[in-house]
Amino acid sequence: MPRLMSVTLTKDAVIERRKTETRRGGWTMLRPGDRLTLCEKVMGRKAGEPLVRIVDVEVVATRREPLNAITDDAVAREGFTAADLREFLPLDWPARGALARAFVAFFTKHMGGAVDQEVTVITWRYLDTAADSTGGAP
Repeated sequence: MPRLMSVTLTKDAVIERRKTETRRGGWTMLRPGDRLTLCEKVMGRKAGEPLVRIVDVEVVATRREPLNAITDDAVAREGFTAADLREFLPLDWPARGALARAFVAFFTKHMGGAVDQEVTVITWRYLDTAADSTGGAP
């Protein structure tokens, strides 16, 4: 049975299949081949509030790295655009690395921790794509 993972802050990017990577403070037990069910909200639901499952994914890679090692390209894989992070964009936007710094500010505001905290980078593929349903490569 797949583990449940909340994607509350990036739900739209998951629905649009723009998000293929996430950074988490824990989740060190995941391995390639593990399956996840991405959900609107997992913990903190009120009594009677349904569990909204969005999509199943398969983990293709995991690694540990400092949060502030993220690149602008990795921010895009997280499903974020400059518009999503506008309140966090530094004054030197659009300088190289500015989007990455904005993501780190966003992450620490919503998840806490230091800018150089170790996070688990989880990369996945969606299981509901045409290639997956025909047995093709991801």
